[in-house]
Amino acid sequence: MRRRTVTAGSLEEILDATAPAPAPEQSPAPAPPSGPPATRDHGLRTEFEFELPRGYVDESGTLHRSGSMRLATARDELRPQIDLRVKENPAYLSVVLLSQVITRLGTITDVHAGVVERMYATDVAFLQDFYRRVNSEGHTRAAVTCPHCEGGFEVDLSGGRLGES
Repeated sequence: MRRRTVTAGSLEEILDATAPAPAPEQSPAPAPPSGPPATRDHGLRTEFEFELPRGYVDESGTLHRSGSMRLATARDELRPQIDLRVKENPAYLSVVLLSQVITRLGTITDVHAGVVERMYATDVAFLQDFYRRVNSEGHTRAAVTCPHCEGGFEVDLSGGRLGES
């Protein structure tokens, strides 16, 4: 059995070549509505809000703590595998992956690997756990135990800081 090596250019070619062909149109498409496009609610939550424990400080000194992360696609998980930075250092995979699924960080809408690289380790660890919960378990709740009374309860990691309402 021969093994094929996938390079950066060929993954896109493979994904494009294996994409389903568009259905042939029977009649001309209706004119697009003048207002915002209508969205259908499928009952599937695809974007999750979060608040970083410490926050990201940008070049101008602005602190960004709240953000949003979308569900990952198969392409999101495949793309880092061909990234040269990941091939050189496998630990870089989480930086590339997080930069693809974080849609907003404070007022920053272009979250790239350089932004994730400059985050505090505490925040990166939080985002890795948040990514795992959202994409594996489908929710942002975590079971915790009170250190004083040892009572168990759930907290929502996507909400505000612990202890705040």
